[in-house]
Amino acid sequence: MQLFSTFEHTVNIEMAVATLEKKGIRRESIFVVPLDNRTEDHKVFDNIHRSDGTSLIDVGAALATAFSVIGASVGFKLAWGPIYWGLIGAFVGFILGFAIRLFTEKVIKKRRRLLKGFHSELIVIVDCDEYQGELVENILFSHYALGVAKVK
Repeated sequence: MQLFSTFEHTVNIEMAVATLEKKGIRRESIFVVPLDNRTEDHKVFDNIHRSDGTSLIDVGAALATAFSVIGASVGFKLAWGPIYWGLIGAFVGFILGFAIRLFTEKVIKKRRRLLKGFHSELIVIVDCDEYQGELVENILFSHYALGVAKVK
């Protein structure tokens, strides 16, 4: 029987391995694999196959609405009239909102992601007899395993 479990990269994994060895699981039957961290940067623009759920046009749409109303209101006093100034205001508002959102995604959230420091997890594979499966599962969960799966 094999048990697969995932752990955060903490001291709990060392304590779990030591406990398993004390309970009679051989060192050769315990396999710990660290997952690699992502090396490429987070992509801001989505494509048809991948989307991260963040929108770059939400602030632009709100500012386009506000600026078009202001432009149309002021346009009654200007030479080109309210329609042209409303369209110009909408365009300027959209570009300004898009630039604000792009700046927050590229600079501020990237800094926050770096400070937060996403760490990779570890996968632990334990090869044991069937009668030891429940004991190994309890040991892994007691040492804060994120999840455990059994394969017979």
